Amino acid sequence: MAPVCVLVGVMGAGKTSTGLLVASGLGVDFRDTDSDIEARAGKPIPEIFVDDGEEHFRTLERDAVATALASFDGVLALGGGAILAEENRAALAGHRVIYLSVELTDAVKRVGLGTGRPLLAINPRATLKHLLDQRRPLYTEVASQTVVTDGRTPEQVAEEILAGLANDRVG
Repeated sequence: MAPVCVLVGVMGAGKTSTGLLVASGLGVDFRDTDSDIEARAGKPIPEIFVDDGEEHFRTLERDAVATALASFDGVLALGGGAILAEENRAALAGHRVIYLSVELTDAVKRVGLGTGRPLLAINPRATLKHLLDQRRPLYTEVASQTVVTDGRTPEQVAEEILAGLANDRVG
């Protein structure tokens, strides 16, 4: 069992909104590892960061990614920082990984001022720029396809992904 595809990208790339549309278009379930982490911890991610620290969150995240990749066959979205862990990048090998690329201007518009996003608590724009610069090479490394999301609706992005998945099945 393996996901139909795995969506990766920085916060604000549209992984959840696009993922829900792709899953609906394919008639499969959608799953977000951030939701899995919250369910397991019994609290929202911002509280995990405050109460337990980022290192504990990343441990929960590695477990959530490994479990989802091994047991889920729908459309899977990973948290923006999941690709930081070497184990997660290695586990993505052989999966259809779609990198939802977004530039700083659109990402800032989409995430607002970081409400509920612990990594954006201080100077959201500068932090988001740093995260984009730091993570872009890792997203590219694991991706089998890159889809640019700037200036596009989730529906437009989902259509491109669905077309790519249909071509894979035909080819």
